[in-house]
This record gives sequence, structure tokens and C-alpha cells, in this order.
Amino acid sequence: MVDFILPPKNTASAFAAMRGHHVAIRVTDFEIAKRWYVEKLDFRVIHEWPFADEQLAYLAPANDDHFMVEILGGGDPLPIDPPAYTDLGDSLRYSGYHHFCINVTDIEATVAELRARGVNIVTEPFKLDDISRKLAFFADPFGNLIELAEVVA
Repeated sequence: MVDFILPPKNTASAFAAMRGHHVAIRVTDFEIAKRWYVEKLDFRVIHEWPFADEQLAYLAPANDDHFMVEILGGGDPLPIDPPAYTDLGDSLRYSGYHHFCINVTDIEATVAELRARGVNIVTEPFKLDDISRKLAFFADPFGNLIELAEVVA
């Protein structure tokens, strides 16, 4: 296993209190997105609220209260043609937002369950020795990539 040597924390920084909280995904259909994350990934709806002509929600993984996905729906979003990725290499050709990552303890079992639930697996599990991880990628119904990561020895 690769041991990362982290630089010392900068507790004197003006930004020392910063912590990650969520990633936001703009979708064309709020209800479809919310239902997909709940039914396919067992995410929990933490909170929903309106903002102007939009509807928003925080969703958290089944057993994690420290990371959330914010779904932004409603309104009149401008259409884009997101690429339909066929594999990880293809996805790396595009600039901008790429993915968010969820850690799992058994990537093979997780991918099998996602496949059984009809989720689009973009990249099958593979080992990346440089970071001591097995990785896999799948996409939500709007083409947003999600990475799975399992720590391996």
C-alpha cells in the first residue's frame, strides 16, 4: 500500500476552517434525479427547498453524514449535449467538471449491485497501484460521472 506523506496542516491560514460539504449537479428533471439517487444509490434526502423558480435538495449516502450531493432542478436550464462516455479514457478528453468520488469497501460487489439496479457502468473496476486503489466509474441518467474507490494493499 502506498503511504501518502501529507504536508503539515496550515492552521494559521485565513482559510483553516474550510471543510468539504457537497458537490452540486444541475439537472433538467429534479424528480428523476432525486428518485435515481435514492433508488439506485440508496441516498437519503436530507433537505429540500425552493430557490427562485428552482427546486433544490441535499442528498447523502446511506451511511455518511459528511458528504452530500446537491441536486439543482427546475427553472429553465440551458440545454447542453453532455458526452456519452464509453470509457474513462474517452471522458478525460474534456475539460471542466469530471466526477465526484465515493469510497467503498468492496468495489466488485458494489459494481455488481449497481449493474443489477440498471446503472450505467462506464469503466469496470481496475487497480491503480500509484494510489493503492481499485477504481470504477458509472454515470447518472444525466451523464454525470461518479467514481468508486476501494483502498487495496
